[in-house]
Amino acid sequence: MAQSMTGFGSAEKAGCRVEIRSLNQRFLDIYIKAPSFLSQHEIAFRNVLKERFNRGKFDITISITGEAADLKVNSVVAGRIFNALMALQEEFRMPGALDINSMAYFHDKFIETDVSFDIEEVQGVFREAVESLQGMRSREGQLLTGELARLMDSLEAMNREMKDLTVKAMPEAGARLQEKLNALLGNNELDPARMQQEVALLASKADISEETARLDCHIQHFRELLGSDIAGRKLDFLVQELNREVNTMSSKSADYGISRLAVDMKTEIERIREQVQNLQ
Repeated sequence: MAQSMTGFGSAEKAGCRVEIRSLNQRFLDIYIKAPSFLSQHEIAFRNVLKERFNRGKFDITISITGEAADLKVNSVVAGRIFNALMALQEEFRMPGALDINSMAYFHDKFIETDVSFDIEEVQGVFREAVESLQGMRSREGQLLTGELARLMDSLEAMNREMKDLTVKAMPEAGARLQEKLNALLGNNELDPARMQQEVALLASKADISEETARLDCHIQHFRELLGSDIAGRKLDFLVQELNREVNTMSSKSADYGISRLAVDMKTEIERIREQVQNLQ
């Protein structure tokens, strides 16, 4: 079943909390906000997501409280930061005095948190958060799939109407062409068989039966892909094909009814495109 691109998942255990938010994005983009002592494990966290998802923007927050966390000040680094600030103040003649508030902005550079943690437990909580996220995305995906199925039914019904209009419009188009040729020729004679051939040729250029047939094939393919786990990009391509066929119908036919229906079909395809953008 297709999944939605948007969702939220979280998990918490033994002083560790993981929150994951996913948003619609064409490519895979992962941002992790975590304590510095987890930086060496960031690749492992990313790989877990890459195994499950192929695109989307993921914002991840990992919080570790631990038990009786101790703060350690790196005096050497703090001194370097302070000296650098002093030099900047002197060089640019900035007013005011440097104090603890000035240093607080850089606290993450020289204050280290000594927290005891089990990386396997953290990874376990991370995987639980991913499962939670997938659950929400699957539920959202089910709703999106249902809405897309309804929209495809609507588009298919419009295509059936388009076929009916085409059957009625072709003889009328041929008659109009015949009248135009007669008006152009005036009293000049033209072989009736040749005239009929020319009228048929011109009328065939306005025939949209091939486009309606291809549209049916695209609709069927679209429905088949809706049952896939990862179909967003393929569906996005199919939407372009749907739009191309309807644009061709509109440009080939001068019939008012066909042109008006083509506008309605393009509006429906745009609704489909908006929903497809939210599928993985």
